[in-house]
Amino acid sequence: MKADTLIRYEGMNTLVKNLGLVEAERFIMLVQRETFDYTKWQESLFEDMTIEEIYSNAAKLRNENKRINADAEEFRRKIKL
Repeated sequence: MKADTLIRYEGMNTLVKNLGLVEAERFIMLVQRETFDYTKWQESLFEDMTIEEIYSNAAKLRNENKRINADAEEFRRKIKL
């Protein structure tokens, strides 16, 4: 299990990388303002899906991530040339 500090660090880096600094800070403010219950959200997240649908979606995501990672690795090799 990762330490809280590391999770915060990685989370903030991910937000800034994907949203930019201003939008990342805005996102954090929005989350802090809302009374969002992650546990309730998670309980209802998959309630209308069968286990087969959940598995299928997870497999598709895993395959897409493998393809993206392979593309990124190929790009890294090319720019080192």
